Amino acid sequence: MNNERIQQLMQFVEEEPSNPFNVYALAMEYMSSRPDQARIYFDQLVTEYPDYLPTYYHAAALYAELDERDKASELYEIGIALAKVQNNLKALQELQRAQQAFEDDDDDW
Repeated sequence: MNNERIQQLMQFVEEEPSNPFNVYALAMEYMSSRPDQARIYFDQLVTEYPDYLPTYYHAAALYAELDERDKASELYEIGIALAKVQNNLKALQELQRAQQAFEDDDDDW
């Protein structure tokens, strides 16, 4: 985690509060070192910017990693439905592959 980058991203959020990318970038910055903090930002994105498609792939992966399997499954489903509505084939395929891997892993439990 790069503290200087975190401060810069927080400044971007303050300057452009309606830009979901800045919140997304913060969530991504926290993913590996502070998943609890990443979760807060992903939850904010899902609530405040439900049409921001990039959220769903990484948010679902984070919830899967946190062993919150129902929430991860829900986020994959929402992301897949949104990708279809937005006609974003690349995101749709990525989400479907990630969901399949998640479900295959779930079968191993």
